[in-house]
Amino acid sequence: MKKIITAFLIIISCLFTAQAQEYRFDPPWNTPPESKVMFTIPGVDNVPDLFGDISDPQLVVFFAGNQFMCVDDLLAGFKKQYPQYQRIFVETLPPGILAKQIEGGSITIGNMRITLKPDIYSAGKSRMDQMTAYFSNTAVYAFNKLAIMVSKGNPKNIQGLKDLGKNDVRVSMPNPAWEGIGKRIEEAYVKAGGEQLKAVIMETKVKDSTTYLTQIHHRQTPMRILYNQSDAAPVWFSEVYYQQMIHHPVEMVTIPDKENITASYIAGLMKTAPHPQAAKDFMNFLVSPVAKEVYKKYGFTTN
Repeated sequence: MKKIITAFLIIISCLFTAQAQEYRFDPPWNTPPESKVMFTIPGVDNVPDLFGDISDPQLVVFFAGNQFMCVDDLLAGFKKQYPQYQRIFVETLPPGILAKQIEGGSITIGNMRITLKPDIYSAGKSRMDQMTAYFSNTAVYAFNKLAIMVSKGNPKNIQGLKDLGKNDVRVSMPNPAWEGIGKRIEEAYVKAGGEQLKAVIMETKVKDSTTYLTQIHHRQTPMRILYNQSDAAPVWFSEVYYQQMIHHPVEMVTIPDKENITASYIAGLMKTAPHPQAAKDFMNFLVSPVAKEVYKKYGFTTN
């Protein structure tokens, strides 16, 4: 009997170990808010890009997704400075998806339908220029540049953007259709290797599946690198910086300025903001020294 029990315990232990290994790098990477029931199941029930209080929020912010790492500190700083706002809901989905949500009035994730209207929307300059009619006020609050994320040890010896055109290099690439970073990376490809490099990575390698186009780049790309599904990924500098901050086994390959681009993060106060005063207060907070320090902490620049 003891042998049977021992064998059973070993099997159970192996199953738990296997599950831990399978999902060891899965998000959410932020610290979830406290609740009476904490029910996040890796690979099944895990919604890392919805933050805070979805019920009767006092402020709703739609952030371009790759700022997700800043949300915990931003909300803590804002609530400390403006204690009248404690119920805040934030989405950090790709800016193109958030734009469609604004235009259509809702989004469904799994079985959940969200109809909340944003007070603040933030994205890169090109997306904000397309949506200027939606805003009563805008403000630039942070900047970023590109880098390449690779696995620890850089096994494919990636040295720069040109190496992403090699046949044996699996690339994780944001889909330019809804990810603002996608078009900016294409600009960098042209700077590094002309239209030919862009065509190889975005056409030839897409067709043979050595370039994978993501739907939610700031989540899929780190996971593809961490689970050895891709070899290299052009991302925002802050994304590699953050993965290294939380001790995930990735490395950064820097991109020289002559091949790089600079992105501006712009927030817009919605003309239809359900909570106009809270929106104004948050806009003021985003350009404050407190918020700037949060962005610098996570690898962004603020001037």
